[in-house]
Amino acid sequence: MLGINNVIKEKEYLEKFAKSSKLAGVIFIILGMIGILYPTFMSVTTAYFLAWLLLFSGITIGVHTWQNNKKDWLGWLKAFIFVMTSFFIAIDPLAGVGAAGLIIAIYLFMDAFASFALAFDNKGQKFWWLMIINGIISVILGSLFIVGWPVSSMVLVGLYVGISLIFDGAVLLGMSSAVKEVEKELNSNENKA
Repeated sequence: MLGINNVIKEKEYLEKFAKSSKLAGVIFIILGMIGILYPTFMSVTTAYFLAWLLLFSGITIGVHTWQNNKKDWLGWLKAFIFVMTSFFIAIDPLAGVGAAGLIIAIYLFMDAFASFALAFDNKGQKFWWLMIINGIISVILGSLFIVGWPVSSMVLVGLYVGISLIFDGAVLLGMSSAVKEVEKELNSNENKA
């Protein structure tokens, strides 16, 4: 049984979580709408984000290699590749977007293959056809990237990132609402006790 102090702490935590989830959800939805309305801007922003991520990763790998084994040439090579890739993307973000588009297309084709394999493995099961539909959609989306690559990546990367952000924001808003229900339940249990 929970003591009153634990319930109060849990209620405070839930309130903070609900507020921060709601705020983050709204921000994600706004960013997602920007990505849908201005997909090229979101594509370039995604490329710069990737460049920064690779830069910090390369520096971290370099520091780790320095601290643990200065003679580890593979560690130094990996750090060098990450840092140089980040510079290339920062200098020419359009090439970074093109590469990201190609990677997404490869992922979508692999996802389609896995979906078809899973669907045929589960043929006869309830909703197996949803796996087929998922595979078909993945093939269509992957083909959209490949048909106009690399130019199509300028629009599609930003558009997909925008759509993903909107769904993430919706999930966060849904979690915030669910927390409100838990708070109500806690309050009603507290009043009964």
